[in-house]
Amino acid sequence: MNNRTRPTMASQRLDLPSLCDICGKARSTRKHASCSRIRQQIKQNEWASYMANVSAKKAQGGRRYAR
Repeated sequence: MNNRTRPTMASQRLDLPSLCDICGKARSTRKHASCSRIRQQIKQNEWASYMANVSAKKAQGGRRYAR
């Protein structure tokens, strides 16, 4: 079993605005590696709770298509 710490990248459209929420400049014109690192540190707790909910839902299991 593959234990992920975060969900897979780009499983759907990313909901990122065109303006960077860290520096406030357009994301398409500058490099945002440092902004990305800052955002990852901020969102780390949010990802941890999301992944805990996903694993709890998987562990709950049950019959998916009961007749």
